[in-house]
Amino acid sequence: MAGLPPGVIATLYRAACLAELDAIKPGNVHAFAAGHRMQVADFVTSAEVSAPHLARPGAGVGARVADAMAATVQAVGQNTNLGILLLCAPLAAAAERGVGLGVVLGGLDAADAEGVFAAIRLANPGGLGRAAHHDVAAEGPAPPLAAAMAEAAGRDAIARAYVTNFADIREVGLPALAAARALGLAPPWTTTAVHLAYLTQVPDSHIARKHGPERAEAARVEAARALRGLDLRTRPVAALMAQDRLMKEAGLNPGTSADFTVATLFADGLAAAGAPLDGTPAPSRTGL
Repeated sequence: MAGLPPGVIATLYRAACLAELDAIKPGNVHAFAAGHRMQVADFVTSAEVSAPHLARPGAGVGARVADAMAATVQAVGQNTNLGILLLCAPLAAAAERGVGLGVVLGGLDAADAEGVFAAIRLANPGGLGRAAHHDVAAEGPAPPLAAAMAEAAGRDAIARAYVTNFADIREVGLPALAAARALGLAPPWTTTAVHLAYLTQVPDSHIARKHGPERAEAARVEAARALRGLDLRTRPVAALMAQDRLMKEAGLNPGTSADFTVATLFADGLAAAGAPLDGTPAPSRTGL
């Protein structure tokens, strides 16, 4: 089956990035409150300058990530979207080629590894630390990307996505989006619903890198307790903003939850456009 045109992929990617910024996302940067020394404008610019590279015709996953990261750092002077790029690049490559996501993930090569590792070094994400095996900061050729992701999968949700065929998007994000739509919600509340699903169900890897895995799990539990029973149909801005303030005052940024929110919206958009991301034509708006 033919894939999607690069222009369509770039448009859907930008739309996912911007939609994520328009929603209240407790603890993270959004249109209603900045935080963590970052502004919404930085993310808007990042989406714009990274889109052509992420959707570049014929590019491998590593090249998409590396070039988009370089464009982002040049434009805004900091890492605003490494996690987004790592998640969205395989989705973009699969959509362009008209193949299942697993085909792309199973075909990652040395060039992909070099590109991804170069992007990670350039972004220098906070709390990255050192690893005993397949260390991104180590000298010499990059290790096989699949092996490096498998090594990190136990401590990083984005790495885990590479070895589970993006299971969290299929099992957490897309079901939350479908449930929100079934309740009659529309953007930006559907986006908030996706973010809350990740925030309350999956310990955030960004928090874990900065504060440790125990604090990440505690933050998940705290958010789940504080937001339990929240009905987004009532537009509970006060409750969401209260949790937003608590997390930001504590220095807790669920950045990985936000990254997965963008990727979920992107995957949904690609599926709606007809990308066969599961290896077959998508039968609905929520098929991977």
